[in-house]
Amino acid sequence: MSKIELIATATFGLEALVAREVKELGYEEVTVENGRVTFAADELAICRTNLWLRTADRVLLKMGSFKATTFEELFQQTKKLPWPDILPENASFPVEGKSINSKLFSVPDCQAIVKKAVVEKMKQKYHREWFAEDGPRYKIEVALLKDEVTLTIDTSGPGLHKRGYRKLASDAPLKETLAAAMIILAHWFPDRVLMDPVCGSGTIPIEAALIGLNIAPGIKRSFAAETWPTVPKALWQEAWEEALAVTEDDRELRIIGTDIDEKVLSLARYHAKLAGVEKQIHFQRLPLSEVQTKSKYGYIICNPPYGERSGEVKQAEELYREMGRVFTALDTWSYFIITSHPRFEALFGRPAGKRRKLYNGRIECQYYQYLGPRPVRNGVVR
Repeated sequence: MSKIELIATATFGLEALVAREVKELGYEEVTVENGRVTFAADELAICRTNLWLRTADRVLLKMGSFKATTFEELFQQTKKLPWPDILPENASFPVEGKSINSKLFSVPDCQAIVKKAVVEKMKQKYHREWFAEDGPRYKIEVALLKDEVTLTIDTSGPGLHKRGYRKLASDAPLKETLAAAMIILAHWFPDRVLMDPVCGSGTIPIEAALIGLNIAPGIKRSFAAETWPTVPKALWQEAWEEALAVTEDDRELRIIGTDIDEKVLSLARYHAKLAGVEKQIHFQRLPLSEVQTKSKYGYIICNPPYGERSGEVKQAEELYREMGRVFTALDTWSYFIITSHPRFEALFGRPAGKRRKLYNGRIECQYYQYLGPRPVRNGVVR
């Protein structure tokens, strides 16, 4: 398994960010499509990408792709692929599937046929009629899009947004991957103040601290491929040592998270401690109306309530008006706000300099970007 193809799946709108992260890890043969980034790699890339990708959903090992409009074509083409090169004799290999605009629209039937084809291929290698499947897990996915079949094996296990620090969740959690994307899109510099005045359980401040300290987001969790005999443990050890070597623990960050709810702030402090960044973030109970700062330049990045639930629209709209009043006083700061509310700019009191469509789960949102002036230090614009 020296030369392989990997697919980093992505939430719609984040594909370019994921591609950039992949390239920064040294993998140049990259193809960007809706919802995924495909790239040529090696076994070590399975370890590195799972540890380092901040904005991807998961990393899949691509087994092959082909066109199939009949179940016989699906069976025969699947059987041709080198499954025994990846799957050991005792592998557990459940099959999941999805089909969009394809003649083979019955997902359960597609899953059953792929399972049968893999078993038949395994029989040829291991010369047995039955497999216990009591070993490491290799979750296979069959994805059909306009009759094009892509077969992959999931290397991640739980989605990459599960960093390992958020054991508990508030009522409306923001995925860690989206929080990281918001920070990256804001072009925040770790020497600048970052504030989230509606921080909830602390996801944005924590992700900012991980970025600021150059901590690999997956360093505190495990992955499905760690149990695979086809990915040597020495490669995982190499990737972990690389990640630890570049962590900048001694960097001082100025990250602030405030909220009116002491209960969620307690949760935020707990999460920050689990992430190992509690010393880098100052959490404080503070109403939005009282937010102020002595810092001349800084970033506000936040995910305020959207008013999606019945009866909460008016509360959200009043919050947006208050944000407009409070943030306007910070006229040298940049602020970045995500919401699904269609009238946000009117309520906030001014149009955004830029906006970008993002998805928070299944909710279509706009990421409103208000850029302040660049800092001037010693007479030089920085």
